[in-house]
Amino acid sequence: MDFFALFKTISFAMLEIFILAAFGFILVRKKIISDDGIRLLSKLLVEFILPLFIFTKVIKSFSFSLYPNWWIFPIISIMINLAGFSVGFAWFSLVKQAKTKLQKRQLVSLVGFQNSGYLPLILVATLLSSVVAETMFIYIFLFLLGFNLLIWSFGVWFLSGHSVKRFEFASVFSPPVVAIAVSLIVVALGIDKLIPQFLFHPAKMLGDCLLPLSMIVVGANLAEVSVKNINRSAITNAVILKLILLPILALAVLWWLRPEYLIGLLIILQAAVPSATTLSLITRHYRLEDEFVSHGIFFTHLVCVFTIPAWLVVYQIFAFFK
Repeated sequence: MDFFALFKTISFAMLEIFILAAFGFILVRKKIISDDGIRLLSKLLVEFILPLFIFTKVIKSFSFSLYPNWWIFPIISIMINLAGFSVGFAWFSLVKQAKTKLQKRQLVSLVGFQNSGYLPLILVATLLSSVVAETMFIYIFLFLLGFNLLIWSFGVWFLSGHSVKRFEFASVFSPPVVAIAVSLIVVALGIDKLIPQFLFHPAKMLGDCLLPLSMIVVGANLAEVSVKNINRSAITNAVILKLILLPILALAVLWWLRPEYLIGLLIILQAAVPSATTLSLITRHYRLEDEFVSHGIFFTHLVCVFTIPAWLVVYQIFAFFK
């Protein structure tokens, strides 16, 4: 196995993603697209294009006979998030780097919740063959069920300082989650075979716009982050915990469990990706001070350009020798 060639392939894939994000970053910095334009495009992606992408992929590739253990993926998601949260909470309780309790909660959340949707989807589409990618897409969609349930319930409660006594059920049932649930029901009832092609094809064409547009939006959102007044020590620790320690722990678990290749790839990928951009949505929605969250999201996305290729190569070596 030529691991240098493998690292080069993965690095080029990350470079392609970086270029897409940089395009969105430049659009904002050059004021070609306004804040309202970013919000509109983000809303279009989350409420329309991503659900169509999920629906068409599930209808095309999923069946309960092919994926009898589909229910384990939401559980894996919750376990990864709680592991990250536990590591972050233990570290930032031991090392007093946050000036306020809100900052501590935000730092812990940056470690606990990852960019589990857009970035893994586009990495899978870039790195894997179309047939294998279809399977990984299903894994990621099922993974997102657990992620969204946890971040919009426990995540909101924790970030808000426990001031939200009851989480908003409507936020859990976001359009992507509804798309997954509806798709599974449609497949279970066999209705998927009744969908006419003249409806399915336009939906698929729109859904296929997701991957490039999503990275442009991520880059555009990062362009709005101010890099002034950074708590360098705290953010550096969050980056190290998120992008180095968690992947090491994930590899240790994979070495112990020895799962099938694609499940292991899902786990290491979700452990290695940067902090969730959803955290910024939550802080804005509940009118919380979001400086730490913004800085953490920005720098984990910047550093992951170098760390993700390294961890994926390490996983390939692990998979080769196990």
